[in-house]
Amino acid sequence: MAPTTPDIDGILAELTRAEKLSLVHGAVDPEGTATGYLPGVERVGVPPFRMVDGPLGVRAEGKRATAFPASLATAATFDPGLAREQAAAMAREATAHGQYSLLAPGVNIIRVPHCGRNFEYLSEDPVLAADISRSLVEGIQSEDVVATVKHFVANNQETHRTTVSADVDERTLRELYLPPFRAAVEAGVGSVMTAYNRVNGTHMSDHERLVGDVLKDEWGFGGYVVSDWYGLETTVGAANAGLDVEMPGIPVEPDEGEFEWPDGIPDATHAGLFGEPLGAAIDDGSVPPERLDDMARRVLGQMARIGLFNDAERTGELDSERHRDVAERVAARGTVLLDNDGVLPLADDADVALVGPHVYEPKLGGGGSSETTPIHAVSPVDGFEARADGSVTVARGVEEIESVSLFDLLPFVEGGREDTESPGPDTDPSLDAAVDAAAEAEVAVVLVRDATTEARDRDSLSLPGRQDELVEAVAAANDRTVVVLRTGGPVETPWRDDVAAVVEQWYPGQADGDALASVLYGDRDPAGRLPVTFAPEETYPTTDERRFPGVDDVARYDEGVFVGYRHFDSADADPTYSFGHGHSYAAFEYGDPRVDDGTVSIRVENVGERPGREVVQAYVRPPEDAPVDRPVRELGGFASVPLSPGESRTVTLTLDELAFSRYDSASGWTVDSGTYTVEIGRSAADIRGTVGVER
Repeated sequence: MAPTTPDIDGILAELTRAEKLSLVHGAVDPEGTATGYLPGVERVGVPPFRMVDGPLGVRAEGKRATAFPASLATAATFDPGLAREQAAAMAREATAHGQYSLLAPGVNIIRVPHCGRNFEYLSEDPVLAADISRSLVEGIQSEDVVATVKHFVANNQETHRTTVSADVDERTLRELYLPPFRAAVEAGVGSVMTAYNRVNGTHMSDHERLVGDVLKDEWGFGGYVVSDWYGLETTVGAANAGLDVEMPGIPVEPDEGEFEWPDGIPDATHAGLFGEPLGAAIDDGSVPPERLDDMARRVLGQMARIGLFNDAERTGELDSERHRDVAERVAARGTVLLDNDGVLPLADDADVALVGPHVYEPKLGGGGSSETTPIHAVSPVDGFEARADGSVTVARGVEEIESVSLFDLLPFVEGGREDTESPGPDTDPSLDAAVDAAAEAEVAVVLVRDATTEARDRDSLSLPGRQDELVEAVAAANDRTVVVLRTGGPVETPWRDDVAAVVEQWYPGQADGDALASVLYGDRDPAGRLPVTFAPEETYPTTDERRFPGVDDVARYDEGVFVGYRHFDSADADPTYSFGHGHSYAAFEYGDPRVDDGTVSIRVENVGERPGREVVQAYVRPPEDAPVDRPVRELGGFASVPLSPGESRTVTLTLDELAFSRYDSASGWTVDSGTYTVEIGRSAADIRGTVGVER
């Protein structure tokens, strides 16, 4: 029997005002598992509604779930189809835990390389971020779970995140920071979460122009807008701006009386603004009563869209073999081979020294609301020992890097992930022992990591602790040293010329060891490409304190659209590793590109002896006489293409109108007339062919 479509207007007509108010602010979840909870209205058949943290997997309180790789690793695959698979798996796990909305994806542009939450985001480039954003939303909602895209908008740092104002011009907003959110809306996203920060002086929860005018009116967003947790500033301003749901809606009182809220942490005593205060605002005419109807209608509409009124059993799927497989494939496919002097892939029978302070534990993610506790996880040691035919000697070398978490800052909040760290049998790390192990092995593999969390930015792009010292000492003892970076974004690599290979694994999640071994031994091609530029710390545009962390609570985005590779191109500076960069175990040759009505095609052949996956990237250069300063090149499209040895394929990339456009504050999206150059290559710095396009 086909499910019936509920009469939302009929339900609204039956609701009292108190019942409508109960649908627009959070309450206590009687089951204690949800991150956010709406109680429903049993009298008229409105069920409860539960929201749960993501986006690296489901963080339901007290529950376990598949720990997927960091979102940055997902983006590094440059494969929207694989991103969609991961998102669908996360949605099934949300359903298995009785949750109806997943608080994911996070799509903020990586503007500041120090940002502690970059691991939850997708890219410095709006085209890549938009394409992956669209796929994540489609994947989540294909399983009848509401996706919540966040954090709208210009939430690009954690320092002072609840007070800082992003001072950003309209062109920069439109070209750089808004596209991933617009892509989510075009994909039908059911919910948008506002950021804590201000934009041009106004808190995002109160931002009528961006929330009401742009998101809802201009883009036609029909779902509900939810505040970040304790991120509502006012009752009247937020309601009239277009915010629909306050979360969590319940104030918290610290157990220890007076409590000074740390920087980056919202004041959790400030809540309940969409309860009685909203009713009072309607009574005194500050908020029109139809606004409350619209708020409730939007929530009910999303509940209806995912079938909550149909009384059908929702079973979901948890820690299944296919979910484990997706987690492993994303972790492996997102791994980027930055440098390789012939040492990789490893021979099956190679004697390996596996070195690093955390070799006995999987790197699940960063700290904060995305923490996920897995049912099953594989450490690097376990992964190598299961795969290797040769010997594997293990040494930690230096002391562990202290993990950091948002939850450590709040004594009255429990973290979402249980402590899985264990130093293994090597309880007293010795640098000398690590050097000895490396000297006796054919290959030394050194695993290093950073420590990032929501609510804190990194002080430096250097690896914490004595890890650089460890790499240098091991490399001096063994000229076949491989360094594996497990980081939440760019880091400095001062030893890169002294090692044989550098691999970026990001935060690989529960499949850590299996994914790492499969790539290093060549079972899988390192198919990942950099979604962010790696460069010396002082060369990024946000080195200026006016831009980051800001002065007097204002971060000035006066670098404009010149973020990431756009900045380095404009400055004519060579980064350490360019956007889009990544080597393969295969070798690829490109033919001459052709263009036909916005579609670019090029023949790509695998001329190597191994199967591989090439990420073909198309960049667009504007006319030389463009009337405004534009980036040297901008990503216009890409495709991840598997090729067997000797196989060739014609790769077709469609460049839409936006690939040639710039935003003009007076005229809107504008295509300057002239000759555009479409560059086809392996990265922003490795162009293999060009073709002209007249516009």
